[in-house]
Amino acid sequence: MEILRFRGRVVTTQDVDEIKELIAANPLASRRALSSLLCEKWDWRQANGTLCAMVCRSLMLELHRAGHIQLPPVRWTNPNPLAHRRKPNLLDVDQSPVSCSLGKLGPLHFVQVRRSPEERLFNSLLQTHHYLGYTQPVGEHLKFLVYGGARPIACFGWSSAPRHLGPRDRFIGWSMSARRANIRFLAYNTRFLVLPWVRVRHLASHLLGRMSRLLSGEWERVYNHPIFYLESFVDPERFLGTCYRAANWRFLGETQGRGKDDLRHAPNRSLKLVLGYALRRDFRRLLCEEPAS
Repeated sequence: MEILRFRGRVVTTQDVDEIKELIAANPLASRRALSSLLCEKWDWRQANGTLCAMVCRSLMLELHRAGHIQLPPVRWTNPNPLAHRRKPNLLDVDQSPVSCSLGKLGPLHFVQVRRSPEERLFNSLLQTHHYLGYTQPVGEHLKFLVYGGARPIACFGWSSAPRHLGPRDRFIGWSMSARRANIRFLAYNTRFLVLPWVRVRHLASHLLGRMSRLLSGEWERVYNHPIFYLESFVDPERFLGTCYRAANWRFLGETQGRGKDDLRHAPNRSLKLVLGYALRRDFRRLLCEEPAS
């Protein structure tokens, strides 16, 4: 008998009985330890093989609150690192003007810098020169610095795509179950910055084109799965999205201005343009594929 559905997973009375037996067999285990044990038992893993321990803890907590299981008392509350995260340190870089044609700029090098010594430079450049500043991504994400010779000239930030996005979901045409199963094959362009002292015509659209050819391979190298579709938001009060359109990104519609944590179903922020770019011609077939039952 089905008890509930959680993140696409059906939880039955048999599953609940297994969780109760697991708790009874490990009376001294913490909630964190129990979630890891349950993931091992169910072989519940992310695409890169890591246990889905955090999602599993959320599932067990929901079952606990609904009265289906009894979890041990909370032993320790982890302080929210996002609420107390320090801003990136400001780093000095050469800001002498770069003004030339694209052809004379020289070779450009894209470097994935997450978990590398250069990540500090990426964070600092965004914090100092992007109008939104730097925000630490959560979930799957990659960071790229683009170098012209030895000098950084641009930054790209990519992360997991939002779970719900009306214009995108209608354009793809996937079902709810297909979206839950395949949302990991989308990447969201959280930040794109050409440094303000770099003035090269057509550079932004050229970088977007180069980036689109590199991203899926880098994502698969880090997270063991490819990317089939890219998306981004553009604030029309500041920008027109010209470089995205020049790079053949497609306008999909506008957001509702409510944000992911909206509870009142009323706009609470500015509307954004939603733009998308397919990395494969058969992206719809791949993204609309239903999960195995």
